[in-house]
Amino acid sequence: MRGLMVGPGGHDRYDRATAHLDPPFAMVDLAAFDRNAADLVRRAGELPIRVVSKSLRCRYLIERVLIKPGYRGVMCYSLAEALWLHSCGTSEDILVAYPTADRAALRALAADEAARAHITVTIDSAGHLDFIDAALGSGHPAVRVCLEIDMSWRPLAHGPVIQVGTWRSPLRTPAEASVFAETVLKRPGFSLVGVLGYEGQIAGLGDAPPGRPLRAALVRAMQARSSQELRERRAEAVRRIRALTELEFVNGGGTGSLESTSADTSVTELAAGSGLVGPTLFDAYSRFHPLPALQYALPVVRRPAPGIATLFSGGYLASGTGTPDRLPTPVQPAGLRLTKVEGAGEVQTPVLGPAADELRIGDRVWLRHAKGCELAERLTEYHLIKPGDSETESVPTYRGEGQCFG
Repeated sequence: MRGLMVGPGGHDRYDRATAHLDPPFAMVDLAAFDRNAADLVRRAGELPIRVVSKSLRCRYLIERVLIKPGYRGVMCYSLAEALWLHSCGTSEDILVAYPTADRAALRALAADEAARAHITVTIDSAGHLDFIDAALGSGHPAVRVCLEIDMSWRPLAHGPVIQVGTWRSPLRTPAEASVFAETVLKRPGFSLVGVLGYEGQIAGLGDAPPGRPLRAALVRAMQARSSQELRERRAEAVRRIRALTELEFVNGGGTGSLESTSADTSVTELAAGSGLVGPTLFDAYSRFHPLPALQYALPVVRRPAPGIATLFSGGYLASGTGTPDRLPTPVQPAGLRLTKVEGAGEVQTPVLGPAADELRIGDRVWLRHAKGCELAERLTEYHLIKPGDSETESVPTYRGEGQCFG
């Protein structure tokens, strides 16, 4: 299956390099990570990529990719996270891509002149302006803000709203965006520097789901129509806002939409994160095939019946719809699968298949996560396998550095 490829030597190499480790643990194949990083740059064309921190949640990996040509800045999910990364020297160009209601973090931002110069907060309503004003008081220093525009697709121009994509900003039309931009520009204490739009129905929805040709055809048709509609609507919104003020950036897309978003001339930068580590989400795309650079191992702790082996822990589930595609996938030994009754559990994960009969207590099973940050939120470190090395080096995840931002 696409996406199940691994680097030279495959899981035998991974087993040798991590033989001294007791699972559960997670491993990053840096050769695969670097190859994925290069492929994202290829797909992005001439536009720089802002690294999406929520998909990595590991400073080492964020900083490793930031030094590569084609990458510029970080897209955070939390203002507290942005302040921490800035204080660590990770980046001086940080966009918080989700609105914040963290009063303490806002006060810390206002009190730090250097952070205020390098961190941008996303907004999409006057309510956000009111909240920031209330948190900081009158006469507060200027806060850099980015206006987010809704990038979902609505196939019906009239009638009931049918929305394909994520529910994010209430600003949808170019007129709504420009009117709100005028509101921001008239408001003391705010500096409008950017525009953001995330087309989740393209960036986060695979167009080649295995074994589902009809769904694949429908998804591709939807994405083609949505991409054209977005290109026109976003370009007009950006044109109107630029007529009011200069913008430092217009951010768009995600790992799954780099080609179509980079074709939009109103966009000045892209965003990507989970494509660097290649989770199973991207096995369902036809346009690119990232390597699974991040995988994890669980130990066999039970043999409850023939054809079944029980693994310790393993319930590292992806956020989202709660559907089976958010579950992890056993990949080595080949032929294992989760049960439909238990799935992946907090403290045990049974696996089925002929290969289970070959497993003994203490053996390890390799799995892949589904989306992006699941492993970093459950494990305190990643074990790096460098090209040509027979041993691993460990680096902390956010959790390993004592950080949790929600």
